[in-house]
Amino acid sequence: MENTLTYYNQNATQFYTNTVTVEFTATRQRFLSHLPHSAAILDFGCGSGRDTKAFLDQGYRIEAIDGSTELCKLASAYTGIQVRQMLFQELSEMNKYDGIWACSSILHLPKAELSNVMRKMSDALKPNGFIYTSFKYGTFSGERNGRYFTDMTEETFADFICDIEELQIEEQWITFDVRPGRGEEQWLNLILRKK
Repeated sequence: MENTLTYYNQNATQFYTNTVTVEFTATRQRFLSHLPHSAAILDFGCGSGRDTKAFLDQGYRIEAIDGSTELCKLASAYTGIQVRQMLFQELSEMNKYDGIWACSSILHLPKAELSNVMRKMSDALKPNGFIYTSFKYGTFSGERNGRYFTDMTEETFADFICDIEELQIEEQWITFDVRPGRGEEQWLNLILRKK
């Protein structure tokens, strides 16, 4: 995880530029369709702040965190709210959020840490709360271009989530990468519900 944070701190401006304008409305709306109108949402690993700003513009109550100090600065400036620098493992809220948006973020955790963090996410959700998360599609786990990734398929995620009894898969679908030049990469998108 340390290498991953170093990568984001060193490449924050480039990452921000490459992701802040990416069109992601359809996926956000799919997630929001499960939530009440005045929902409290945690953007968990907000990166550029693109989705935080979109949620704010639609009137949702948002908190945003990211592990990268440099991305927190850029996202705070872009969204107009204070983005907290925090590691995923430090999440300690209880029954606070209607939804947690973890877009291309928790995929940087090794599986052992991922299950612990997903339990913390579940604790932070209100009953019947929802999580959106996404993983690169595949079975690889390890370092790729300076960052750690845990990839998932429908099968590997189903196996993984069965140990976390409080969460169930509500929806899953596959998309192609929306960034320019990355169209051949596939993503597994998931909406999970807290039972």
